[in-house]
Amino acid sequence: MRDENAERVEWTVTGMDCAACTRKIAAAVERMPGVGEVSVGLMAEKLSLTLHPDGTSRDQIEDTVRRLGFGIAPRGQEAPRKKAFVLPDAAPATDMALATAPAAHGHDHGAARGQRWHRTAKGRLVVMTGVLLAAAWAFELLTTAEWGYWAFLLACVIGVAPVAKRAFEALRLGQPFTIESLMTIAAVGALFIGAAEEAALVVFLFALGEVLEGVAAGRARDGIRALADLVPKTALLEVNGKTREVPADRLEIGQVVLVRPGDRIPADGEIAEGTSGIDDSPVTGESVPVTKGPGDGVFAGSINTEAALRVRVMREPADNTIARIIRLVEEAEEARAPTERFIDRFSRWYMPAVVAVSALVVLVPPLAFGADWGSWIYRGLALLLIGCPCALVISVPASIASSLSAGAKRGLLMKGGAVIEAAAKVTQVAFDKTGTLTHGRPVVTDLVPAAGVDEAGLLAVAGGVEAGSSHPLARAILARAAEAGVAPLPAREARALVGRGVEAVVADEPAWVSSPRHAAEQGGIETDAIRRATALESEGKTVVAVFRARRPLGLIAMRDEPRADAAEAMAQLRALDVGAVMLTGDNPRTAEAIAGALGMDHRAGMLPEGKLAAIREMAAQGGVMMIGDGINDAPALKQASVGVAMGSGTDVALETADAAILRDRVADVPALIRLARATMGNIRQNVAIALGLKAVFLVTSVLGITGLWIAILADTGATVLVTLNALRLLGHDPGKAG
Repeated sequence: MRDENAERVEWTVTGMDCAACTRKIAAAVERMPGVGEVSVGLMAEKLSLTLHPDGTSRDQIEDTVRRLGFGIAPRGQEAPRKKAFVLPDAAPATDMALATAPAAHGHDHGAARGQRWHRTAKGRLVVMTGVLLAAAWAFELLTTAEWGYWAFLLACVIGVAPVAKRAFEALRLGQPFTIESLMTIAAVGALFIGAAEEAALVVFLFALGEVLEGVAAGRARDGIRALADLVPKTALLEVNGKTREVPADRLEIGQVVLVRPGDRIPADGEIAEGTSGIDDSPVTGESVPVTKGPGDGVFAGSINTEAALRVRVMREPADNTIARIIRLVEEAEEARAPTERFIDRFSRWYMPAVVAVSALVVLVPPLAFGADWGSWIYRGLALLLIGCPCALVISVPASIASSLSAGAKRGLLMKGGAVIEAAAKVTQVAFDKTGTLTHGRPVVTDLVPAAGVDEAGLLAVAGGVEAGSSHPLARAILARAAEAGVAPLPAREARALVGRGVEAVVADEPAWVSSPRHAAEQGGIETDAIRRATALESEGKTVVAVFRARRPLGLIAMRDEPRADAAEAMAQLRALDVGAVMLTGDNPRTAEAIAGALGMDHRAGMLPEGKLAAIREMAAQGGVMMIGDGINDAPALKQASVGVAMGSGTDVALETADAAILRDRVADVPALIRLARATMGNIRQNVAIALGLKAVFLVTSVLGITGLWIAILADTGATVLVTLNALRLLGHDPGKAG
């Protein structure tokens, strides 16, 4: 149970290149008094925890992280770009600080991409160990092998010193099994058996591998950093007809900014004046500019392509769509996939087990069979270097991070590895109809007044009942009334009849706008009108009956056209061997007409509890994905294996569902599944690479076929290979079927 006095605190931590780094920090910090709920994000470079005021101080936590060799600063401030191995004469932290200030939303994404690898502490260690190794070889060539041995010994000792320091700090914090400790033991052990040259080479290869890991991890983070760079740093604020340049992160809700042609929009807002083509591709991945005018919403980071616009700010800079996408991608690290949790548990005993095997390899052959101590100590030391599970531990989070970044660039958002793994197993997809398969903008196609009622009277009553409602059908009726110049009658006490319609007191008399079936139960529709409603519904139209107490007023028919890509999306789902069904509260004939045109199954006349029951029934047969608007279909979205909300960056889309599709394209549903499946395939490849290389070199090391320097390549090399393989997902385009 969480202490009410505890405070949630966040830091930016730099220098983490693999999941083993995050575990090292978490294990050290969570042992400290008053610390709880520790979470370390590799890609987000974030440490967050709850801190009791009477427990450990923030300074103590920061000191512990620094002693482990990482840079740390309060979230939103610049963190030193320390790497895990700091040389004794390393430059001050300020020399390695970020070159750019933190982004407006308080997240340190502005990493100094221009910083060369050789200017980091890890890079300097590689350069120094490489120079020492080359000098030792040259010294050996110019003198004798005996003098060369001492040169290699000196190179090894100098190179391994910073590594040993980190190993000692980790040991003091209760972590004896780290790659630094294994590396130190292996190097020192090699010196004792006279393998100074190989020990020095191993130290150099280890440092080189760590640099490559850092470069690869930086590449994986670039996708998230690039999102933050989409929002311009300044905006043209308009006050009393005059404009002045201000920082974009200082904009406030309600202010108006001028956006010139070619400029990026500095904030989420709505167009107050002007009409222009808006290129949303930086935010949603939609390649075709969309013409927008007054009242239309726009995203921060989108590009104004044609004419000057005045945009009213509708969201705080820290809460714009891009900032929320970044937060979503970062926080998704905490929603770990089941595969990742299993590998994490496996890796916790893998390293101690390998150390135990190494000890047996060193002791058993000489003691039991009189074998040569030197040879078997050497083989045991080689095994130690294979004992670090870095490649295995990073195999899942690296793929997940790349997948989340690739999806975010294309308007496909998934909340973590658990969602990705569930989406990859989906065998059925359930769609809501209105606003999901269709545009959600129905228009009135037919007015059928009852005897003695004209169209104006029908619209006046219907408009009164629907006045103030935001339902798509209500908007269609009110739009038709406005077009006809008919003013809705005054109404009060309006209330929704779930799954049936709406009722209100209109002109001091009850009135209803409901489904024909409900109207028939209430005596609000004539026999001829029922036949006419059936005919209209068979054309794919939605029909409502308007009536007062046992006095029919007529019918209103509306049609909401399917999205242009809906039929193609169904074909793509079939190609993926995924079933599709439409769940709608609309009548069976309308549902059949739309579903038939799209080539999918349907269930009609469903109340929210009916959709929930349908999802439960489908889930019993395998993974099910539910696509809806995130509000009306909330129970079904939560019940599904994966709930996906459509809607361009709405709060609901980004915060309540498991995943979101920002472009409102039905074809992005199969794309989401393809991305999830590609990610899980990439994870399986990574696990195979990590375990395969470890297994091969474990056997060859025991047999004496490979030595220390090959063993270190089996560790750092596998980590680099796994990370580079995961980075391939950044270029994966899930929108391409096939």
